[in-house]
Amino acid sequence: MKRQKVSASAARRIALAAQGFASERPEKATNLGQVRRTIDRLGLLQIDSVNVLARAHYLPLFSRLGDYDSEHLDALAWGRKSRRGLFEFWAHEASLLPLDAHPLWRWRMERAAKNAGDGKGKLHLFAREKKKFIDDVRRQLRDRGPLAASDLESNTRKTGPWWGWSDAKFAMEWLFFAGEVTTATRRGAFERVYDLTERVLPAHVLALPTPSAEEAQRELLRRSARALGIATETDLRDYYRLGVADTKARLAELVEAGELLPVTVEGWKKSGYLDPAARQPRYVEGRALLAPFDPLIWERERTHRLFDFHYRIEIYTPIAKRKHGYYVLPFLLGDKLVARVDLKSDRANGKLLVHAAHLEPAADANVAAGPLREELRLMANWLGLEDVSLPRAGTLARAIQKRL
Repeated sequence: MKRQKVSASAARRIALAAQGFASERPEKATNLGQVRRTIDRLGLLQIDSVNVLARAHYLPLFSRLGDYDSEHLDALAWGRKSRRGLFEFWAHEASLLPLDAHPLWRWRMERAAKNAGDGKGKLHLFAREKKKFIDDVRRQLRDRGPLAASDLESNTRKTGPWWGWSDAKFAMEWLFFAGEVTTATRRGAFERVYDLTERVLPAHVLALPTPSAEEAQRELLRRSARALGIATETDLRDYYRLGVADTKARLAELVEAGELLPVTVEGWKKSGYLDPAARQPRYVEGRALLAPFDPLIWERERTHRLFDFHYRIEIYTPIAKRKHGYYVLPFLLGDKLVARVDLKSDRANGKLLVHAAHLEPAADANVAAGPLREELRLMANWLGLEDVSLPRAGTLARAIQKRL
């Protein structure tokens, strides 16, 4: 079968449409259903504890919905059992996923429970060496739960530097990875509180049939393809962090079944795969500030391939070596990434701090300045901040200042 050829610009628009950027934001206040549908479109939200601006899982919804009520996400993720719409698991990274995806991860939970590898090597080593302690943690959860690792009766002291886990945390995370427990809620500084899975997730979800590992992997690749629109094998695999061998086998099956179409994309060194149902808009009028962990850009090589935009998060880079700032958000305008801004939420003083605004080489400051200023104001409103503090240095910053 002759492969369809796709231009670089068409691939970019397909990708943006698949991620929800070819649709207008709601004009009125968003509701729970719109939040749920947006998450369903994306397939998952990556969780990250960094709270310089807002926690990572809240930001992709703002990028697509605007000034939405983040309590809707809280209710879906950590609300009452009857209102649950999401669960936590290690998917892309630590992630929030729709409840109907729970059966699709049971094969990975089963592998973890059998200590059969599939990532998380330290957890498997711990599980082999500390079976009695894990049994005790399991008992405490059954009798006392829900509990955070810090609530356990023993072995709660960290064993390394600030990122080191205690034995209690290792035990909880192994039970979490094996599917025996899940996140009941989050508390304080975003500490995970665990409980037995059957006490957290609705019964109808646990009663859903468990597919074979092969069918679950096929469905996860289908969902990756819907979320990405057009992608390489690596892109599809990375979305849910599937194994190389599993992805190759399932991808071949989906292509043979006509559920994915092999395509040649202008400028791509690797073969592309197109979701047959993907929208292929002639133009995209997107506008969004994108978090570092937004699924549109989290795979950095794909971001460069689609947008000619070299992006690295510099949180762990020494200050003297940072190029753009600490917590930098790319700015989408139309179908291009035209700028990047280093942002911080100064909650004590009610300000959205824009430490720096960098214009991309091919972008026009006079075109980008107005929309970026409006997007910053919208973000400040969403975060409950009164003012936007802008930098004065730089071409883009000066262009924004002219519009005040």
